[in-house]
Amino acid sequence: MRFFKDLSLSAFTAGFVAVLVGFMSSVAIVFQAAQAFGATPELAASWMWALGIGMGLPSILLSLWWRKPVMIAWSTPGAAVLAVAAGSYGMGEAVGAFIACALLVVLAGATGWFERVMNRIPMAIAAALLAGVLARFGLDAFIAARTALPLVLLMLGTYLVARRLLPRYAVPLTLLAAVAFAAARGEMSVSAVQFSLTWPVFTMPVFSWQAIVSLALPLFIVTMASQNLPGVATIRAAGYGDLPISKIITATGFATLVLAPFGAFALNLGAITAAICMGREAHEDPARRYTAAVSCGALYVVIAFFGAAVTGLLTAFPKELVAAIAGLALLGTIGSGLAAAVRDEPHREAAVITFLVTLSGVAIAGIGSAFWGVVAGALALAVQQAGRTKASAGKGIAASGNIAPDSSNMAATPGAGKTPR
Repeated sequence: MRFFKDLSLSAFTAGFVAVLVGFMSSVAIVFQAAQAFGATPELAASWMWALGIGMGLPSILLSLWWRKPVMIAWSTPGAAVLAVAAGSYGMGEAVGAFIACALLVVLAGATGWFERVMNRIPMAIAAALLAGVLARFGLDAFIAARTALPLVLLMLGTYLVARRLLPRYAVPLTLLAAVAFAAARGEMSVSAVQFSLTWPVFTMPVFSWQAIVSLALPLFIVTMASQNLPGVATIRAAGYGDLPISKIITATGFATLVLAPFGAFALNLGAITAAICMGREAHEDPARRYTAAVSCGALYVVIAFFGAAVTGLLTAFPKELVAAIAGLALLGTIGSGLAAAVRDEPHREAAVITFLVTLSGVAIAGIGSAFWGVVAGALALAVQQAGRTKASAGKGIAASGNIAPDSSNMAATPGAGKTPR
């Protein structure tokens, strides 16, 4: 099978790091959202089953179908919105709202309106958005030194030496050294690992206009603006601009629709996890990076069925280790995004504004900084381009997919910098 021929240690490690980062960075918020609706331990476990299946299977199937990395994730800001807006709504009304949100996502994908909006975002703005989303993880990697200086220094030193001698295995070697160091110091909490199967629990949906207005609409807005928007920017920045965005968005909506009664509240394009699996650290050859996404999807499916054990295993890692490995794995993508954002003089200032607003983490009306970064950058660009010709104002559209984070590979890779076929 071609997949096993294309698979490499670096790609599998990228998939593992993506799961580690995606899971540990927000699983607590998901549990809070479930508990806000009065979920029992069985229902909370069912949420993890549904989300694991919903992220895992589409990531596997779509990546294998197109031979390109397609990463599906749960909506972290969506979970935060649910935890706050739950109010007096029960689990049945919550599931009804999940279904309504899923139908809106399917509509957005099937009509193509979301992709048409994305096609109008200039390349520099999209690159700045991506860099702003990822830069926080880069900062966290070094902020972790405040509480775990020896660990972070070891990881940084291992990463730099490995990048010089064995660049393809820099992240795996860094992760291995960090785990060995933490284990030797007794900082791995393996006692939390419990082996038991997780089973789905069906909840009959209850539809009410109040829940649709209070839960479904905010969930849809933050998922599209704070998750799918940077997710598309990540795909195009990585050079996979020919992926059919509308079809993928539609697929996430259908997956949510099917799994909503079991606890899948919102599935969307990955951004942080996608950047890890689409970067040069996953594989030097962009045509083989889909194996990282498939590996990530397979691990999510394992989490779905062995949620308790995997949760204990992943949470055994020190939080500083997770922060540092995420930041180091994303260094190349952050640098490439910044380089693409400021490359063109006419778009530079608007791109910098997009980057800074996105990096700030500001949230207005419950919508995250990724959306407002694009809004701020677009407004700045509109002011700067006012009165100029349409041709000069429309240069560098993000839909071209020509933001190439692996600039070092452009000379060595035939057709690099062009849309992959």
